[in-house]
Amino acid sequence: MYCQESRMKKSFALFAFLFMVALSAFADTRFTLVIDAGHGGHDFGAPGAVSNEKDLTLKYALAFGALVEKNCPDVKVIYTRKKDVFLPLHQRADIANDAKADLFVSVHINALDGNHSAMGFQSYTLGRGNRTGDRGLKQNLEVAKRENSVIFLEKDYKKQYRGLDLNSAEGDIMFEFIADNNRARSVELSRMMQREVCKTAGRKDGGAHQNNLAVLRLTSMPAILLELGFISTPAEENYLNSRAGVDAISKGIYNAFIQYKQKYDTSIDVPYRVELPAAVPDEDDGSDDNTVQRPVASPDDGQQQKETSRVRKSVRRDPAPTTPVRTAKADESRPVFKIQILSSSNILKSNDKHFKGLEGCERYDENGLHKYTYGASNNYNEIYRLRKQIVEQFPDCFIIAFKNGKKMDVNEGIREFKRNR
Repeated sequence: MYCQESRMKKSFALFAFLFMVALSAFADTRFTLVIDAGHGGHDFGAPGAVSNEKDLTLKYALAFGALVEKNCPDVKVIYTRKKDVFLPLHQRADIANDAKADLFVSVHINALDGNHSAMGFQSYTLGRGNRTGDRGLKQNLEVAKRENSVIFLEKDYKKQYRGLDLNSAEGDIMFEFIADNNRARSVELSRMMQREVCKTAGRKDGGAHQNNLAVLRLTSMPAILLELGFISTPAEENYLNSRAGVDAISKGIYNAFIQYKQKYDTSIDVPYRVELPAAVPDEDDGSDDNTVQRPVASPDDGQQQKETSRVRKSVRRDPAPTTPVRTAKADESRPVFKIQILSSSNILKSNDKHFKGLEGCERYDENGLHKYTYGASNNYNEIYRLRKQIVEQFPDCFIIAFKNGKKMDVNEGIREFKRNR
């Protein structure tokens, strides 16, 4: 009788949890990202020679969040902590669940006792800890034990986690079932993280793994735990503490997030640029009067790529012309979105080869340059779809906004568009 009652309670709890997950699908469509800086307060995490895990995780969580807040006007960023405080694992998950978050990213630093040569960036999603990658089950087990051990620092851990045997197969399977709807997306994001962080920061690829980590298991949305590097390896610890390390790894995480969001967030189409290392502009020696600049995104355009590249007519082949797309006449009293395709020091004729067959391009002057746009609409999504049609011909094209004939901040234009929908 007792066993039957216990099973009924577990079944009811499982049903209630899944019901809340289903309800979250009908909540506010604004994308919500929760960034969790692992450890904190009296939980120092893994110790290094010159730093502690808790301080590094906070530094990287804030850096990643700052990039999202700066570049993504339609994303709400929530931090589980922004200072050195202790938070129980269940409270970190509660923050994400209560916010009906779309994604949970937990930031950690790896370590191996007695090993001062291990290196690499790793990512973890919820799973049973089967052997994955080159490091095998032993290292997966060490990660699971370390990340779950913080439970025992919580004053009421027996009450909060009653009925959950962290080491039992039954517990693993139950929570895997709860997260089944989110698992595919979490795994895909894990692969994106491995690719983008290792490429952007030049780090060794430690592989995408699955394990039974409590902070992931208790969340009701796609979730991932990042191990940025090994604090137990002096060279890696030094890099993690460097400004270059913070910038590069944070940009890689941001790039992967943007790829994930563009694929799965359908509430509004926002073409974000990935963060790239700053490029040195080509010097203009004045030898080619017909040099045409590709658009350079300035800060007030809401774009982040600072690269100034030049297209020389002698080295580029024009692709097939793009059929122009007609847009309804825009209301100038509301934000009008356009695609900036190029700029030039000279006024270009409507049939100039640099337009690559586009018809109906318009010109506006700014900072001593003649800048050319394509399309015009009050509907941001319409212009975004139009941009996708021409991006192969104009890889650096980007969206700008005007109101009452004057250029405005595109992020403010997007916000007004969302309010007026």
